[in-house]
Amino acid sequence: MRFSRRHPLLVAVPLCALAVLAARPADGDGSHTPGHGSASGVSAQVARLYEEAAAATERYEAGRREAEEQRARAQRLEERLDHERRAMTGLREDLGRIASSQYRDGGGLPLTAHMILADDPEELMRGQRAVSQAEASLDKAIGRSRRAQARLARDEAKAAAAWQRLEQRNTDLAVQRRDIEKKLETARWRLKGQADASVAAGACRGAVRLDQPETRLTTRWVAPVETYELSASYGSGGARWANRHTGQDFAVPIGTPVRAVGAGTVVRVSCGGAFGIEVVLEHADGYYTQYAHLAAVAVDQGERVPPGRWIGQSGTSGNSTGPHLHFEVRVTPEMGSAVSPVPWLGRRGVSL
Repeated sequence: MRFSRRHPLLVAVPLCALAVLAARPADGDGSHTPGHGSASGVSAQVARLYEEAAAATERYEAGRREAEEQRARAQRLEERLDHERRAMTGLREDLGRIASSQYRDGGGLPLTAHMILADDPEELMRGQRAVSQAEASLDKAIGRSRRAQARLARDEAKAAAAWQRLEQRNTDLAVQRRDIEKKLETARWRLKGQADASVAAGACRGAVRLDQPETRLTTRWVAPVETYELSASYGSGGARWANRHTGQDFAVPIGTPVRAVGAGTVVRVSCGGAFGIEVVLEHADGYYTQYAHLAAVAVDQGERVPPGRWIGQSGTSGNSTGPHLHFEVRVTPEMGSAVSPVPWLGRRGVSL
């Protein structure tokens, strides 16, 4: 199993919360089936909260990294300060040893008396100068160490204070993130009710135009969802399918924006049946891509879309055991003509 880049909050939102909104009317009359509240309002709210959750998570993660870096800096400064303190202790001990040696060798006599009694007065003077120079050097070293300690202590205090401020800010960000998560979960349940009503009636709602953030794609092909975990793969078997699985499933929370993998034309928007709410695109190279078990659609039949355009929101409509996107690649718009989607995307530069 491989993962795309992930937003920790969005991965953490329970994957067992159930589906979202709906798609366009099958008969094109734009009528609404029974539901709970405005389709466009709830769907747009989920999309907006989805983006807010991603942004809040990004801010939190950036703040957490910054706090960790600041804490590491404070720890490094504390270690350097401790090293400087040990060095100062050693310098003081050296100075004490010199003083003790002078006292022992001098016996308390003044320098003049030592010169009179010395066998070689010049050698005595050289020794005295060496001792004086050693004392002066140690005094300078002690002075430098004191200044270094003071500077390190100031820097360490600033780093520790900055770390504490960042920790508090991250606590506040975590609260904001949890608040967005609660709102998002509530909106998803409302969308589930609308999607279930649409599928039961077999008539999809009109396309909900979502306010998609500006994207600057550098490739012609993209993954159908930006943040995901791969689940059931093409060709896999099990009690959930009468035959082998015909697509690649992407486990994502309800309301996750679903993207057109490449430029194409919307040839089907339908509601009901095993695939629930679905969109099918036709691409210029003759292939078709299907996006199924949606909770809402954001395009109309006949519409042309560029790569990466939001065409709907993931859900759990139709024959689905939980929130996910069922993605298929076909050689015709109808089921039964599927090819393996992972290598198909891989040949177009999209690695899942």
